[in-house]
Amino acid sequence: MKALLLDKPGPVSDLRIGELSLPEPGPNEIRVKVYAVSLNPVDYKLAGRGNDNWTFPHVLGLDVAGVVDAIGSDVVQWHPYDRVFYHGDLTKAGGFAEYAITTAHTSARIPDNVTFAEAAAIPCAGLTAYEAVVRRLDVQQEHTVWMQGGAGGVGGFGIQICKNIGATVITTASERNHDFVKSLGADHAIDYNNEHVVKTIMAITNGRGVDRVLGAVDANTVNEGIEVLKFRGGIACVAGMPTITDTTFSGAKSIHNIAYGGAHTSTNRAAQFDLAKMAQEMIALVADKKIDPMIEQTISFENIPEGLAQLESRHVRGKIVAEIE
Repeated sequence: MKALLLDKPGPVSDLRIGELSLPEPGPNEIRVKVYAVSLNPVDYKLAGRGNDNWTFPHVLGLDVAGVVDAIGSDVVQWHPYDRVFYHGDLTKAGGFAEYAITTAHTSARIPDNVTFAEAAAIPCAGLTAYEAVVRRLDVQQEHTVWMQGGAGGVGGFGIQICKNIGATVITTASERNHDFVKSLGADHAIDYNNEHVVKTIMAITNGRGVDRVLGAVDANTVNEGIEVLKFRGGIACVAGMPTITDTTFSGAKSIHNIAYGGAHTSTNRAAQFDLAKMAQEMIALVADKKIDPMIEQTISFENIPEGLAQLESRHVRGKIVAEIE
């Protein structure tokens, strides 16, 4: 099969197209004929540092959508030709290939009115946002939320999830992306390049601060998030942790670290099943047109390295999806 190969840890420019043997599913696994994959910052980060569990050449790609091609001996919930999507295991070979292997119980079904590209856009960014907003922060209609990095994948999905709940959303984005984030449902957009973000948020909230923060940019913006949290406010961090001191969480503030790197290898089986459950809940919102998958670019398999390089520049809006077929 054709695959995009990484021969050793390094820059995404080192990726090359090559041939691998067709993988065979284990007892609780399925083989998926890949139709679409989405690109995520974790892909170029993993390419650069590698993983001790990898063998080389390695195949990257966590977000996969396609058709079940073969099933393992213990699989009962899936059959050949079922349309599925999933968040992959970063310790194993991924989806930048014509075929990929995943565990049956972490996969979710694609509704008939959702395309492979739309499904592939969801897992990494969409499930991270869903986990943060719904599971960890328990955002409610009466809450005001600072969604950091609203033009990105996690931030964009987060805005939409919050608006479906009915919360008020403040987001930070460059001025050129303000119309975009407002189209997703943001009530206030702050240009982090030209405005004092903390002061602007406190002015918007009449000095009260916000109930929830999703830190989806870096550690510096997470620290700003701590500054604007109300009493009993909560922050979820997906791209860097705050500077922790004795006074960081005074005033009954709480923090949650969101990461899916260990979900597949966790001994907590419920965490693995929850990947599929959240994926099914998210794609139902897409099917009902309540969530836009935010596909800004659709590229070819051969252009994945260039797409990852764009992501690394940190100026990409929405999602980049590669179509394999």
